[in-house]
Amino acid sequence: MNNFDINQLRLMIESAAANLKNNRQLIDDLNIFPVPDGDTGTNMSLTFSGAASQTLAEDYTSCGKLASKLASAALRNARGNSGVILSQIIRGFAKAVETKETFSVTDLKNGLVGAKETAYRAVMKPTEGTILTVIREMSEFAEEHYKEFKEADDFLREVLEAGRKSLEKTTNLLPALKKAGVVDAGGKGLVTLFEGALFALENNAAITAEDPSVSALAQTRSEKVDIKYLYCTEFIINKTNDRKVAQFRSAICEKGDCMLVIEDDDIVKVHIHTNNPGFVLEQAIRLGELTNLKIENMKYQHSEIVAGKEDNSSASDNTEAEPKPVKAAPEKRYGFAAVSAGEGLSELFRSLNVDEIIEGGQTMNPSTQDLLTAVEKVPAEVVYILPNNKNIILAAEQVIPLTDKKVIVLPTVNIPQGISALTAFDESAEPEDNTDAMMETASYVSCGQVTFAARDTVLDGMDIHLGDCLAVCGKEISAVTATPEEAALKVVDTLVNDESGFITVYYGEETSEENANHLVAKLEAAYGHMDINLINGGQPVYYYIISVE
Repeated sequence: MNNFDINQLRLMIESAAANLKNNRQLIDDLNIFPVPDGDTGTNMSLTFSGAASQTLAEDYTSCGKLASKLASAALRNARGNSGVILSQIIRGFAKAVETKETFSVTDLKNGLVGAKETAYRAVMKPTEGTILTVIREMSEFAEEHYKEFKEADDFLREVLEAGRKSLEKTTNLLPALKKAGVVDAGGKGLVTLFEGALFALENNAAITAEDPSVSALAQTRSEKVDIKYLYCTEFIINKTNDRKVAQFRSAICEKGDCMLVIEDDDIVKVHIHTNNPGFVLEQAIRLGELTNLKIENMKYQHSEIVAGKEDNSSASDNTEAEPKPVKAAPEKRYGFAAVSAGEGLSELFRSLNVDEIIEGGQTMNPSTQDLLTAVEKVPAEVVYILPNNKNIILAAEQVIPLTDKKVIVLPTVNIPQGISALTAFDESAEPEDNTDAMMETASYVSCGQVTFAARDTVLDGMDIHLGDCLAVCGKEISAVTATPEEAALKVVDTLVNDESGFITVYYGEETSEENANHLVAKLEAAYGHMDINLINGGQPVYYYIISVE
């Protein structure tokens, strides 16, 4: 084929999303650090799948317009650093081809060059040996060789091969990757996406998305966070009326995640993870008759626990949100939106005058759209976002151009930093002065966490096995222990110095109050000269979050 058209592009997007989704656990497992988090494969898959489902639910007249919509949707669905970078790759590609009805070899070359340039601009300090290297070398191959090709599929095949070769080289570009003997996870995700797109071109059919299985991570203690929505709901609608599929998609989009609504003539294929399958089915019936209905509970827990989560899960707040952000009229000068997980921590933020809590954190990074929705709800002229996680900062920064409110992202990398920053806020100060004061106060906080290993690995000479307790201080694992309390003592021992005066222990949902009190008793015996506070944070994943000031 000389060019490919809009129908082929739609199929490529669907196939790329499915391939990324099917391989997200494999990509996650390339992450070297073994703590449970919103890993690269998961973030890239949620970013692209969310964008694809929104884009494919509507009709477009040209490839350029379809690509532009995909770019806009990717930005709003972006999760984690890898998801934001992927959204910028898509944005750069789309900008270069936005006027094109079909895509030629030259258009693909221009798109790849735009993708590379936009992605590099998005990262303040680009690191080679990452997804940036892979998109750059794919772009460089395209620029050098595009005149040798007449057929778009042949060109894409060779560009992909250049990406695979670039990916293999990442192992030797970063010392950490070389030591672990793996390729870069983000680069692998990008190659996986292109492989899915090429499959569609070669086979005139999309890769089928496999039913999501419970990962090794979900089978461990982090299960409550990984499976935010309980019911995997799938069915086919045989359309019998003129209601628009876009209306159906809009009605259910805030009722879950991992959503795909794919229209094919008079058939609509639906897949969504939700806590409200009844609502989804009621909306679907308004389109037509249902067939191939399947609803599966994705948690391996007793039915009474599942029922409790149906009524009380933190996800229920999100399901009531409007499909589009509702902007609150300013009632005050300053307001705050903070990312938090755990009712105790969220209540603590509320007590410090945080207006909106965004559910999320280490294992499930909120999207740019989630953050934007929260910002729009804050009734203030100036809104500070506290990401409280280094992997959420980039997504938070994407909110700034999406709203006419003044948004300031405080680059807090953990919960204690966010709490400390709020204590330095001065209602009478100017925004920039507040920013400087809050971040200076946050910088005095040293933070550590106690969690468990999400995978087997060897790191810095430590033999780590799935389920081991980990003492994490900053970016380093300081100890591997048998119990959370032993790990907590190691964290404090690492963080405390001669200038330290305060220790705060936030215990999580899987830590008993009795064990937490025993830990504090040991800390008081060892550090009796310091003020020691114990707070029920209720956070998932982390047995303890510990701050030292």
